[in-house]
Amino acid sequence: MVAIKVLDLRTRAASKSFMAECKALRNIRHRNLVKIFTACSTVDFQGNDFKALVYEYMENGSLEGWLHNKAAVDGVDQKLSLMHRLSIAIDIACAVEYLHHDCETPIIHCDLKPNNVLLDAERTAHVGDFGLARILSTEEVIQQASSVGVRGTIGYSPPEYGMGSQVSREGDVYSYGILLLEMFTGKRPTDDMFEDAWNIRSYCEASLPERAAEIADPCLFSNEMGEGSGIRAPRRMRECLVKVLEVGIGCCRESPGERMDIREAAVKLRSIKASGG
Repeated sequence: MVAIKVLDLRTRAASKSFMAECKALRNIRHRNLVKIFTACSTVDFQGNDFKALVYEYMENGSLEGWLHNKAAVDGVDQKLSLMHRLSIAIDIACAVEYLHHDCETPIIHCDLKPNNVLLDAERTAHVGDFGLARILSTEEVIQQASSVGVRGTIGYSPPEYGMGSQVSREGDVYSYGILLLEMFTGKRPTDDMFEDAWNIRSYCEASLPERAAEIADPCLFSNEMGEGSGIRAPRRMRECLVKVLEVGIGCCRESPGERMDIREAAVKLRSIKASGG
């Protein structure tokens, strides 16, 4: 079984996205990145350009589906417990850490969000979709990046990108922080409740530490306590939630210089998991 991504070449910048993804994935290998088998660039039977990417198949679909489409699939409820989510958060952090610090040339993903995180049969997370990725050390790419304006997805893209700043590690860390807060609150960063200066970061920050369980995704503690019972969850689990939300808040600070490095975030999350909260 494989997954095939066929690009709609009528879409603006589709060919550029194809090339960006091929370049980014050409020399990278990590257990938490979606594995690419091959790329195809040819013409179809009608003589039209055809481009496709062939990936390893991920049996459990996207994190987006697990967070926001709560209906049962194949008779199994799509619920992720606190510890499941913490493991997935660590997987994503490990992938980003590899891209930022362990590649021969650092890679900025530029579009971290639940749709771009896929889960395999064991629900191990794999970061995918490198169509917006940028290789940090290439002068040509940096010049392109500084001219494209907003890069990424609304709600996850850092504020400085909207002001024309170059893509950066700190930008990816911001997106990761937003993703982390979404994973544990169940709130999208584009939820109608967030407007003006009120956003998912300020929402979480205002609730810590006493009200953390109140803003948690109702499914978070359901395996242990039953649906919607976060306030009655064991103290260690509530403390674990607070610590995870603090990491998310630290990653998505408004100013890039105030954000936590992804390595620090990964270390903190591993420590939280190892201590059970």
